[in-house]
This record gives sequence, structure tokens and C-alpha cells, in this order.
Amino acid sequence: MSQEDLTGTIFGEPEPPPPPSRHERSDAPGGPDWGGRRWLVVLIVVVLLGGAGWAAYAAIAPAVSGLFDRGSSEDVDFPGPGSGEVSVVVRAGDTGADIATTLRDAGVTKTRTAYLDAAAGDPKSAAAIQSGTYLMRSEMTGQDAFGVLTDPNNRVTDQVTVREGLWASETYAALSKATGVPVKDYEKAAKNTKAIGLPAAADGNVEGWLFPSTYEFSDKTSATTQLKTMVAQAVKVLDSAGVAAKDREDTLTLASLVEAEAKLDEDRPKIARVFLNRIETKGPPTNGLLQSDAAVSYGAKRRALFPSKAELEDPDNPYNTRIFPGLPPGPISNPGEASIEAAANPADGPWFFFVAVNPITGETKYAETLEQHNANVRELDAYCKANPGDCGQ
Repeated sequence: MSQEDLTGTIFGEPEPPPPPSRHERSDAPGGPDWGGRRWLVVLIVVVLLGGAGWAAYAAIAPAVSGLFDRGSSEDVDFPGPGSGEVSVVVRAGDTGADIATTLRDAGVTKTRTAYLDAAAGDPKSAAAIQSGTYLMRSEMTGQDAFGVLTDPNNRVTDQVTVREGLWASETYAALSKATGVPVKDYEKAAKNTKAIGLPAAADGNVEGWLFPSTYEFSDKTSATTQLKTMVAQAVKVLDSAGVAAKDREDTLTLASLVEAEAKLDEDRPKIARVFLNRIETKGPPTNGLLQSDAAVSYGAKRRALFPSKAELEDPDNPYNTRIFPGLPPGPISNPGEASIEAAANPADGPWFFFVAVNPITGETKYAETLEQHNANVRELDAYCKANPGDCGQ
């Protein structure tokens, strides 16, 4: 591949600049259509000269050669260093031509050529420019503008971190606090399931599909765009875990239970196996009941390690896995990648019970029989008696 081909691949083909500037017009000297026309002029000159001799040509040679001049640097570039402050956004997938247009339109560079020339001189750095927001000046030289974009330290990021295990309502609050976008905007956006790309399997419920991660959202990023980005990331993680489209909702539901119950990553595949063993076994020792306190608390809309007696016995709570066998109606939180991976690829084991005998460290013990489990529960009870504050008592 030639240098010219490489430059075109990395930077894209320059587009005709807007008409207000004479030197950038397609029919003006230096414009994109001018190359062909100047050759036509030369051809006409040659024909007219015919046999008139070299002397006649020499008389007009300076004018002809001027047709090939690109124009002064002042026509193409600002003298710099520029002034003020301009916020420039480089979007994911932007080509060099896209960036050149953005800079010109924002008044950072005088022409697209000013930036493209600078970028062509260092293709490797140009190809490494990251998407994001950059604070620049008005009327910079193309080379200076290129220097700002190729230094990662100049990249201004509006990062929003959404942690694992939040409910959708809590996720909206976290996003709103970071971006300033009102919570009601997220609630409204979540109802437009098509706009946010929510799969049909979710049955209109966004819970579980708002993948927790760190995102670059600002107050200019709409609630719809934010939720769409999170849903798309959830789908991507599910696909990476090898989850078939028809199994996504159930996998997220199981993963959300794992997210709520596990404190340590090493326990996630084991807890997933416990839940699956219960679902797959209709008879004793658990009769298909998951008995997840986290699910009960979700249905009661109350954050609590231990649901109240009334909540545990509430038959009107569809998420009451103490009463209803099998998976709950849907996810009870938005699980992270480790929990999704555990739900998609659970451990092998005969366990039907687990209990965190230390709510602070997350130490968890597993059991095959109710007798073994009760012994583990007594260990937890002893801990809570000694440390009531750790157990929400």
C-alpha cells in the first residue's frame, strides 16, 4: 500500500469545504475541482501557442505556473496560538476527515486541510486518537490542534460509574446525580423499549438489562442514549458468555440473584449451582423453592439483609421465593459480568443450601442436607448475636 493509499485509509478523503471562504470553493484555485480545470487551461495555452515559439510561452509562463500554487499558508491555516475555549467531541468511529470537519466547523482550525496536513505527517498518532471531549482554542494552527488530540492527557471525560446490583430505580438516581439529567427522564426513556433497544424477551421490564460499568455520559447525553448504551452492553456480555438469545432473560434473572447473594467472586458459580439444583429438583429437600431473601426484599421494595416475618409470608409478593417455586418473574437487580458468567457457567456440585456465616467478610458455607445447613445457620446466629450491627439488627 502506498503512502497516499495509507493516508486515505486512515484520514478519509477530504470533503469540499463550505462556500463562504473563497479559497476553499471547489471552483477556486486550490479547490478540489480546480486540479482538472488547470490542466485544461494549460492544454488550451499549448494549443494556442502552437508554433509561436518558446519566447511567447516564456512570456506567460509565470501566470501558468501560478495556477499550480496551492495558495499561501495564511489561506489554509490560522497563525495561532488561538484564544478562548472550545469543547470539541471526537466520537467513536470518527475518521480523520470527520475530525477535520469538526475542528473547522467549531472554528478551531481555519480549514480541514490545516488539520489533515498535520495528521498526514504522523499517521500512527492520528490513528491512536481516542474518542472523547477535548478543550481547545479558537483559531489554532492545524499542527497545534493535532497535538492536543494526540495527547491523552488532554481528553476530558465525564465518567459515570454504575455499580453492580443496583435496582433500576437506584441506577436512575446514580446516573442523574452524575450527569444532572432528571430521574424522570430515565423513567420515561425506560418505557420506550424500542428506542433503548430492549430485547423482546424482557417483556418491557428494563430491570437486569442496565449493565453496570463505567460510562462516558454527560449532561448532553440524553437519558435514552444512556439506557440504550447500557442495554447494548448487557447484550454484548451475555453473548460473550455464550448465552443464547432465548435464554437471556432467565440468565439475567439467575445472575441477579447471584449478584444479590454473593460477596466473593469465588462463590458466584457455587451459588448459581445451588439455585439451579433447587429449580431442577421438585421434591425434597427444598421442593423447588429458591428461598432467596434478596428476592423477597426486592418484591417488598425494601433494601434489607433480612426480610421481616410479614414480608416472608406475604403471598401478594410475586418475588416471594419462600412461597413460589422456580425463578422469580424477572431480575431483581442489574448484575455485573462476574455474576452473568457464573449464571451462564455454574459450578458443579450437589449443594442445596448456602449461608453467609459472616455478613461482613462474605464467608459462605454450603450444605447438601438441611441438617448440615442448620448447623451453618447456627454459626451465623452466633455471629449476629455477638455483632448485631453487622446483621441489620
